[in-house]
Amino acid sequence: MRSALTLSVLLALAWAGAGMAQSPAYPSPYAPYPGGVPAAIADQHRQAEARLRLQAEANAALARRQQVETRLRLQALESSRAETAYPAPSSRSRDATPYDPRPLATPASPRSPAPTSTQIDDWLDRPR
Repeated sequence: MRSALTLSVLLALAWAGAGMAQSPAYPSPYAPYPGGVPAAIADQHRQAEARLRLQAEANAALARRQQVETRLRLQALESSRAETAYPAPSSRSRDATPYDPRPLATPASPRSPAPTSTQIDDWLDRPR
């Protein structure tokens, strides 16, 4: 009798354990989908594709905008370069050298200061 009781208890525990192993402890996230798991996975794929498509369109729009900005900046640089270009040399100056090798003025001797440097010299020679 004792062995029959032990056997029935073991069978009851095995039956309960088998039932728990078959049923999940949490509800299925795909329960609201009428097609079940395959329909839910397909819906997730459609959403991911839509998100990727929107991201690709945004990236393409950004690339187009940057191309337009680049063209505008290049045009602005070229136009500013054209405004500051050197004028064409005249026919008379073609034969002339680009600089005059003769000095413009004779250099002052180092012992005689220039008239504008007297204030600086006076300030440097001030008593301290």
